[in-house]
Amino acid sequence: MLVLAAIKDWFDWFPGAETLTVLKWILVIALIVVGFFGTFLPILPGTSLIYIGMLTHYFLMGMQDESGLTWQSLVVIGIIWTISIAVDWFSGAVGAKWFGSSKYGIWGAIIGGIVGTVFFSLPGLILGPIVGVFVAELWFAKKEWKPAANSTVGTVVGGLAGMVAKMILAMAMILWYVADVFFLNPTR
Repeated sequence: MLVLAAIKDWFDWFPGAETLTVLKWILVIALIVVGFFGTFLPILPGTSLIYIGMLTHYFLMGMQDESGLTWQSLVVIGIIWTISIAVDWFSGAVGAKWFGSSKYGIWGAIIGGIVGTVFFSLPGLILGPIVGVFVAELWFAKKEWKPAANSTVGTVVGGLAGMVAKMILAMAMILWYVADVFFLNPTR
């Protein structure tokens, strides 16, 4: 919030109200658009950027009364964002289970996704569940290479399905935002 306050102070100093409004909108739209592309480009934190764009809109545009975005909508969009993060973490595990993984493989996918994300950021989010399933299937479930590899393929398929689900959730976030700002609570 301190960063948003600093950005708001900078924008308040900037000359020309119309120019300032345009710059604010450019920032908000850029965050949302880049965030949407981030839902299928793993190097960008997609739904997080979308949510940051919406929070930026709320605080830079004068909060609820002036921005047209209600705090209730921010809560709903925040819940959708949280679901998208859970989809990131668990989609690989669901795919592994679908392709015959044991409970060890499923836990390997979940733990690999979380550990990979914490220690290796976005590449870890992709590789963590894959490595986690494969290692757990070999070491703990005592599977041979081929069945362990099948579970790993399931992790990849689950990850791709998770990417599609994240895109749908991102579109839901954007549609909720657009509906609230431009149709339900227009400020103009």
